[in-house]
Amino acid sequence: MDVKLGEKVVYPNHGVGLIEQISYGYVNGKSEKFYMLRILSSGLKVMVPQTNIESVGLRPIIRATQAGAVLSYLEKGRSSSHPDWKHRFKENSDRMRTGSLMEVAAVLKGLVALSRTKPLSFREKKMLERAKYLLVSELATVRNTSEQTVESNIVRALAKAKLQMPEASPIPDSN
Repeated sequence: MDVKLGEKVVYPNHGVGLIEQISYGYVNGKSEKFYMLRILSSGLKVMVPQTNIESVGLRPIIRATQAGAVLSYLEKGRSSSHPDWKHRFKENSDRMRTGSLMEVAAVLKGLVALSRTKPLSFREKKMLERAKYLLVSELATVRNTSEQTVESNIVRALAKAKLQMPEASPIPDSN
């Protein structure tokens, strides 16, 4: 993947980032190209060596045509999840790490469907919120619209599949 200065990319599990700097340095005596990106939602700065782009899952943001496919999947696609909590959590964690927006949509849809039949665990609630955030932030960037608009589109798409986003429960302070 060739990355350009000013390009928007996706860093899995963190969301959309902007390439702010491209620099060169030495690692183990070899010249290496580095990309400095800033995660748009948090301001977090991440430096990724070019040789690690694939292993960390850095990718370009999806195309506008792919955004429609993601929403269509939320409306019509089948959703299934493993009945065992530990197995399901590992499966969903692996899907989230792929960086694929369709996989993130599958996690969101599966957890929303599951929340209709039983309460989600604390970790699954956090994962559901993370999946929603990743979907909303990338789709808003691709469609050049507000996150509120995209969130409404996701809620409508899920409603067509007879699913309803669970109410966000307040997360207790860790202090």
